[in-house]
Amino acid sequence: MSMPLANYYTADAVRALPDDGNRYETVHGELLVTPAPGGRHQYVLAELFRVLDGYLVSHGIKGILWSPADISFGDDTLVQPDLFVADLEAFRRSGKWADIRALYLTIEIVSPSSARADRITKRRLYQEQRIPQYWVVDIDQQQVEVWAPDARFPIIEREQLTWRHPALDTSCVVDLVKLFGQH
Repeated sequence: MSMPLANYYTADAVRALPDDGNRYETVHGELLVTPAPGGRHQYVLAELFRVLDGYLVSHGIKGILWSPADISFGDDTLVQPDLFVADLEAFRRSGKWADIRALYLTIEIVSPSSARADRITKRRLYQEQRIPQYWVVDIDQQQVEVWAPDARFPIIEREQLTWRHPALDTSCVVDLVKLFGQH
């Protein structure tokens, strides 16, 4: 038997929460709260950004951002992916998060406090939204779970990740052995 939510959070209610160092998100009304990330998290995030941004910029694409970023798919959904690649053309003109509509890749770096949300709640949301790839980066296990919209199970990568922006013919390769060996 499922229990009803004690509180149902809208995106606007989450935006109104205090700026207290926690990350607040809501998925279908469920409030997700995670503390500020640790140093290893931030290091891996920065390295992934460098690799992906280098790939995109070398092909003339500006499309990668990181949180905090209010990505909303409806009145009761607001997430802040650690890193994401999106169509940023309308966003660059307006500066409004609401103008980001097409995400091509979302990345979450899992921590003990975010594991359930990253692996279940947000994964389901990203699959519902048909985001082509969702990476769950597990630093402790030195692996990445790669999820596609229709996948029932992830592909587990431990050596390298290969991803291609939909507007490009060439792929980006992320050396996971190097990535995890440097933290």
